[in-house]
Amino acid sequence: MNKAELIEKLAAEHGLTKAAAGRIVATVLDTVVTTVKKGGSVTLPGFGTFKQHARAARNGVNPGTGDKIKIAAVKLPKFTPGTAFKAAVDPKAAARKAAKAAGAKPAAKAPAKKAAKKK
Repeated sequence: MNKAELIEKLAAEHGLTKAAAGRIVATVLDTVVTTVKKGGSVTLPGFGTFKQHARAARNGVNPGTGDKIKIAAVKLPKFTPGTAFKAAVDPKAAARKAAKAAGAKPAAKAPAKKAAKKK
């Protein structure tokens, strides 16, 4: 699905004109981009979270020449899907995770402290 198809679907489902649906989609996308650009996050419960991820500067190797190069630090957008979205895409994995969580034992007790040596 592309942006035009999304606009058509939105217009058809909610009785909007394509122009109005297009403005809504543009506003939502612009808001997400602007918020993430400023370092904030956009959370849509059940869908996921858009946030900024900082990748540190690092050393790399030019594969053609073998020379070492410095790779600058960058800020990238990152999307983390929500639990409901993951479950919709792969219901079997969600069922396995739920079964694992239900069968999980309570947290183990912290190990006892060792007694101090006597002199």
